[in-house]
Amino acid sequence: MAMTAMDIREFTDEELAEELARAKNEIARLRYRVAFEELENPSLLRTLRREIARLKTVQSERARNEENQVG
Repeated sequence: MAMTAMDIREFTDEELAEELARAKNEIARLRYRVAFEELENPSLLRTLRREIARLKTVQSERARNEENQVG
């Protein structure tokens, strides 16, 4: 299931980091499988890349907001 940015913004910082690590592990696993066999759903790689991008975007937004509040 693809998460929206609104769903991701509800995560705590720890949950966000855990979900990012999970998505990175999953994409690495799928890339390994692509090398040796054909995937049943090739669009899953694209979906995971986009999910990782959403997660990183929310992380950078939070970091930028923290910088603005401190400075």
